[in-house]
Amino acid sequence: MDYGAQAVKITRTVKKILDNYESDCPGTKANLARILMHGRLGGSGKMLILPVDQGFEHGPARSFAPNPDAYDPHYHYQLAIDAGLNAYAAPLGPLEAGADTFAGAIPTILKLNSANSLSTNKDQAVTASVNDALRLGCSAIGFTIYPGSEDQYEMMEEIRQLAEEAKSVGLAVVMWSYPRGGKLDKAGETALDVCAYAAHMAALLGAHIIKVKPPTDVLWQPEAKAAYEKANVDKSTLAARIKHIMQATFNGRRIVVFSGGEAKDLEGLFTEIRGLRDGGANGSIIGRNTFQRPREQALDMLDKIIGIYQGKM
Repeated sequence: MDYGAQAVKITRTVKKILDNYESDCPGTKANLARILMHGRLGGSGKMLILPVDQGFEHGPARSFAPNPDAYDPHYHYQLAIDAGLNAYAAPLGPLEAGADTFAGAIPTILKLNSANSLSTNKDQAVTASVNDALRLGCSAIGFTIYPGSEDQYEMMEEIRQLAEEAKSVGLAVVMWSYPRGGKLDKAGETALDVCAYAAHMAALLGAHIIKVKPPTDVLWQPEAKAAYEKANVDKSTLAARIKHIMQATFNGRRIVVFSGGEAKDLEGLFTEIRGLRDGGANGSIIGRNTFQRPREQALDMLDKIIGIYQGKM
């Protein structure tokens, strides 16, 4: 009997990415491989993830009223599966609501902390555990830090402990690194120097997969601006700025995906995705732009995004 007949052959591209994680146990590398090898971008080193934590962040109507089918957690599982995405990320409740129906159908990421828009402080509560992730068959945990916030150091200490626990049992660690709070203004949150700093912090904290926002050409911190100008860092195009973010995450040794942000028109979104691709990004993690559209429109949009990352569009 050919025992390898049904095995998924890890591509050279994925093997090269896994080799960058030198301290990790086989279980963690296997879970990273599951995400990297799954779906229509599987094996390419690119990934497209559906995150649905916006109900916590913005409330149910602001998140799901534009497409009422999206109130049902099963809708998101099925959408991610049918679109051929690499993974689905959500807080505890939505993953529990479909854990049995969709067991093994798509890699999942359990978001361990969450904020809500009724709060005024820039912090998040820990709302799930590493044991929950294991119980639900997840491939990874997810966690948000807010560099710049008055509560940033506590958030970093929380993820240090959770990441250690996750890695010890073979789970991967996905870190949302969103600068906000403190002295930062709106322009500073997506400034190139601040985004690069936030991505670098996530890498320093031991993240396997890092999520940041696409940066603008603003240089916000005066000391950083002087360094950028002295080194003549190219910030003229989105692709150039993405290339710098990849450089800031251990010169491309860490997986970096970029958020889709608020719902935008399709041409604007596709142009942005091309910039991400051309800058060497590993992919996108797109929530509202996906689930706030009717299902067929969302599937068509995701098909085109996959085509862009495949170099076909």
